[in-house]
Amino acid sequence: EDSGLIIPIGDWVLEQAIAQTKAWHDAGYKPITMAVNLSLAQFKEKVLFDKVKQCLERVKLAPHYLELELTESIAMKNADAAIKITQQLAELGIQLSIDDFGTGYSSLSYLQRFALHKLKIDQSFSFNMIENKETENIVNAIISLAKSLNLKTIAEGVETVEQLNMLVTKECDEIQGYYFSKPVPVDEFTTLLARGFS
Repeated sequence: EDSGLIIPIGDWVLEQAIAQTKAWHDAGYKPITMAVNLSLAQFKEKVLFDKVKQCLERVKLAPHYLELELTESIAMKNADAAIKITQQLAELGIQLSIDDFGTGYSSLSYLQRFALHKLKIDQSFSFNMIENKETENIVNAIISLAKSLNLKTIAEGVETVEQLNMLVTKECDEIQGYYFSKPVPVDEFTTLLARGFS
């Protein structure tokens, strides 16, 4: 990121993710949404919206099948500019989420102005909530906050059935982690799609 290489790398990742999602859709698999992390450098670029829009149009992927993730620190570095960009992306139909929520320094007054769809509960909270009541209370607070703002929640880093069951009980909307699968190459994920996994 310091060298600036994250810009071309980020562009390549975005293009590959969109193209692969479209390829899976065209192959007849159940349509899925692809989530892509954005770096601070990408988010500061004034051409981000145009790049995303052009890539979606070139590949012919409907925008609602793309989810862009930004961290709290990215969102708050230049909140006013970030709010404008998220609004543009959301108007296009793209899903937006705050990654690792609860580990940064969000201003709640700004948070409600972002055009967001989801808050991602950091994996440190998912991991520690079973044995730490204070951590569990933080998870409860994030889910409650999200619901009050009409946002969905995604819990990251779920590795055990105990964590899964606790989050289901708390009505967390989406859950991801090694409990379901470790990261896998495209061909292995295609096999999972063929089995109906999503």
